[in-house]
Amino acid sequence: MNIALFGYGKMGKMIEQIAQDRGHTIVAKIDVDTKEIPYDSMDVAIDFSTPEAAFDNITGCFENGVPVICGTTGWLSNYEKAIDICNKNQGGFIYASNFSLGVNIFFELNAHLAKMMSRLEQYNVSMEEIHHTQKLDAPSGTAITLAEGIIANTNYKGWKLDQTVEGTIPITSKREGMVPGTHSISYDSAVDSIEIKHTAHNREGFALGAVIAAEWIQGKTGIFTMKDVLNLY
Repeated sequence: MNIALFGYGKMGKMIEQIAQDRGHTIVAKIDVDTKEIPYDSMDVAIDFSTPEAAFDNITGCFENGVPVICGTTGWLSNYEKAIDICNKNQGGFIYASNFSLGVNIFFELNAHLAKMMSRLEQYNVSMEEIHHTQKLDAPSGTAITLAEGIIANTNYKGWKLDQTVEGTIPITSKREGMVPGTHSISYDSAVDSIEIKHTAHNREGFALGAVIAAEWIQGKTGIFTMKDVLNLY
């Protein structure tokens, strides 16, 4: 499979190594200074670029018949526009805030637990996420996805960063050392606590998931998620 990388930072380099180890070819590395994009040589594009570049990268691929795997965050105000362009061009698209296989299983576990806890008003939910000090945004996109999974299955109306407000999920964000990513969700009552937790040991899981998604989307058209890739239904 011929893969094009949009964005060639740390994640792009890791995806390159894993893709090559799995027998794929990197046919292009598209960065800010790239003048010409060789769409004809691509079977799939993987975008881990910047919020400013992602929309143009993604839609350019759709308009040239290239399916896209996107892990760039911060551009989602244009998500619906991108979906429209994908559908008009009968493209293929997977966006995820986190491509780690373990995290996507954790998303489903989180939603199922929230559904079970929704009628137990004596429990209050809270969340904590820990990442490396170079991560500037807070909370993480993964934490927001987890919060959305709880909101969809309970009476919580939203989330708040580092504050407790009735009817919302408090999220605590910590930045420590070189932590790749730790997310925990706690349900606390006067008599006990229930906690689920995902700990990433390195960033290779994120890159591997993106490559597996790229392998899966070959020959498919439509809008998909990692639930489709992992058959988590």
